[in-house]
Amino acid sequence: MRRTVLPVLGVVLAILAFWYVAAIPMNIREVVTEAERAGASVWGGPATERQGRSAWALAVNNAPIALNGWSQERPRLPAPHQVAQELYQSTIGEEVFSRRGIVQKGEFSNRGLVYHAGVTLGATMVGFLIGAAAGVLLAVGIVHNRAMDMSVMPWAIISQTIPIVALAPMIIVVMNSVGVQGLLPKAVISAYLSFFPVVVGMVKGLRTPDQMQLDLMHTWSASTSERLWKLRLPASVPYLFASLKVAIAASLVGTIVGELPVQRGGLGARMLAGSYYGQTTQIWAALLMAAVLAAFLVWFMGWLERRTLRAMGVPA
Repeated sequence: MRRTVLPVLGVVLAILAFWYVAAIPMNIREVVTEAERAGASVWGGPATERQGRSAWALAVNNAPIALNGWSQERPRLPAPHQVAQELYQSTIGEEVFSRRGIVQKGEFSNRGLVYHAGVTLGATMVGFLIGAAAGVLLAVGIVHNRAMDMSVMPWAIISQTIPIVALAPMIIVVMNSVGVQGLLPKAVISAYLSFFPVVVGMVKGLRTPDQMQLDLMHTWSASTSERLWKLRLPASVPYLFASLKVAIAASLVGTIVGELPVQRGGLGARMLAGSYYGQTTQIWAALLMAAVLAAFLVWFMGWLERRTLRAMGVPA
């Protein structure tokens, strides 16, 4: 227990310390400006002259007020405790103590992160299932058909070079033009990012059996489908789950990107709203919620992998 907890705790503390230190130079210009407007004497000259000075020089020479950057209302980089406070207010505070929350109203508040995380999670799971199914089917075709191997695989690789930020609005506009709205366009974007890791992992896994094992199946007069179900698919399970962990995280990213142009709920819309109104703490709280969601999804895939391998009689 100590060997696992202490290293993780050390990394977390190091990140928090770096975060607090980084917040000082990031916010120092606004801190100095606010102090100057309040009548305090600041180092660095007038505002036009301070633009040419480094942030660290301003922080060191205005040390008495430098830590005020940890308590600004709209900081460039919010301090960790500000993000934690926003995260608490937009989850427990909104759902338990607000009149719009689930305790008072019986449903999640559309102003809370729990509601937006649920919207993102729904589209992520639909897109992930579509992408994973498409990836497995493509991999089976690539392994059993040389023409698909020579034609489909290069196109699958090329498809991943298109920036998803540029592709997402196009997909949404095209699908909206044919009357498809809501969850499905985001799920398509999510599936686009998630199918490729599954294809690569499954192709590798399906080709894992060596020639001796394939010859043995041929000796038993096994058909192509029998070789697939009884040899190739069981051998590919570890590769499948390794690719599914990558795919489900990519699927979450695709959903969040797809929510940016839609702006109808979800963590992506929450981040975009925060950027519109300069609410950086709201953006960071949504980012942390997305990180927690991704960690949970990857953990769930790991748990499912252990259960599956144990059922197959393989030490997990």
